[in-house]
Amino acid sequence: MKINKSKKLIFYIFIIIISLIIVGLVGAIIRLINLPAIFITILIVGGLSYSKKIEWIQNNLKSILKLKNEKNSVDLSFISKKQAASKSLKSIDQLITLINDEVKAKALKDEKNRVSLELERGDIILVVFGIGSSGKTSLIRALLKRIVGKVSPEMGSTRSKETFRLKLKGLPRGIKIIDTPGILEAGKAGREREKSALIEARKSDLMLVVIEGDLRSEETRTIRSLSKSGKRLLIVLNKIDLRGESEEKRLIEILNSRCSDFIDPKDIICTSASPQTITIPGKRPYQPAPEIDALIRRLAYILHEEGEELIADNILLQCSNLGKEGKRLLVKQRSKSAKKCIDKYGWLSSGVLILTPLPVIDMIAAAAVNGQMVIEIARIYGVQITKERAKNLAFSMGKILATMGLVNGGVSLISSTLSLSLPTFVVSKVIQGISVSWLTRIAGASFITYFQQDQNWGDGGIQEVVEYHYNLNKRDEYFKSFIRRAYERVIDPLVEKKFKKLPPRSRPQKVEDSLDL
Repeated sequence: MKINKSKKLIFYIFIIIISLIIVGLVGAIIRLINLPAIFITILIVGGLSYSKKIEWIQNNLKSILKLKNEKNSVDLSFISKKQAASKSLKSIDQLITLINDEVKAKALKDEKNRVSLELERGDIILVVFGIGSSGKTSLIRALLKRIVGKVSPEMGSTRSKETFRLKLKGLPRGIKIIDTPGILEAGKAGREREKSALIEARKSDLMLVVIEGDLRSEETRTIRSLSKSGKRLLIVLNKIDLRGESEEKRLIEILNSRCSDFIDPKDIICTSASPQTITIPGKRPYQPAPEIDALIRRLAYILHEEGEELIADNILLQCSNLGKEGKRLLVKQRSKSAKKCIDKYGWLSSGVLILTPLPVIDMIAAAAVNGQMVIEIARIYGVQITKERAKNLAFSMGKILATMGLVNGGVSLISSTLSLSLPTFVVSKVIQGISVSWLTRIAGASFITYFQQDQNWGDGGIQEVVEYHYNLNKRDEYFKSFIRRAYERVIDPLVEKKFKKLPPRSRPQKVEDSLDL
């Protein structure tokens, strides 16, 4: 008992001493606190911070400034891309005014108006894409946490696109999810559904390509093409509950190898949108929850970091595609008009030479190229040139036809084709007339190339262009089409005028007419 009392006494004395020391220290500190002490303390702390002894303050400030700068940079990039898109749409308006086909012009204008509305939209467009029965609709159900659409083990359960809306925490924009019909389905209806799915895919900001195993070659080709065209996409390997870990790893390795040229390994994600029900004897079947957390995390990261850029890039891409379509229509329209012009001058030149044959073959080159034809072709391509300029171009073309031996080659070709089937009295002048018409086609086609390339003959010069069109018009299908028209436009009317009845003559078999030059 005495020993215990002694221990307690020592403990109390120790506590009292410690308390006195603490009180003394606190009192001393309080006595030291005054304005000079506070000022000195601030100077010391500031000096330590400046000398990077307290780096965390600086790091925090830098992080805040960096985030602010990055946000400003993204905002500026988005604004500049929207401005570029607006400028592109204005140029499409100019293209529309040049297209004569009212139906095609209206379709182009409607699409342009749709893209214009894209500039002001609020939601990010997420397209779910892939073959039928891969689990696209089930994946959307899992993301929305509610039953939507129609699911079936058979292909083709989604017949047309369906649209849903999702809001992820932390994202200022909503997500517009579009469920598309399956691709690579058989039959005409299947091809139409695939076409519809591809149209939606090309309008997307981000794509989820849902697969259930290794990619088929057709699938790989399709998604590679979409990726190369500028589409951002994720590959979702669904139904992982149906395979073991080793099989899952093997598939991931195959996909990484097959898609390495257009997909980041981080963008290949495994999911189980609708896991199989587990039967428990004597109890109700157990339905596991969908395994889509990895997909949601990746989606949230991409849309947070790249969302604004994806929208801007997609709008710019759609503007670019729209501009290309407008230019394609205009090129086709101009080409058709220019070929009609060449056809007209070709047969006019032919008629003139039949009435007044030339004394020497070499003069055919000059007769084949008409300065007025050059002016009209230029006008079709929106180029105004003087008569002097047209005359110089025509002279250069005639000189090239003669010096390259194309006149003699053309006359020889026409002569060998027609001489045996023509009456003797018209052989000479008809061969000259038909030859000049054929050479006019070659010269005219060469001028089409020249004006299509902004009045540039290209790296190979005028000789290469003329030689290309000469060889093209020598091809059997083009040459036979030309000879058939020569009979209809020149030979038959000429012979029938001289003789009312003639025995049947051999001529090239009738083929589909072509104005390809």
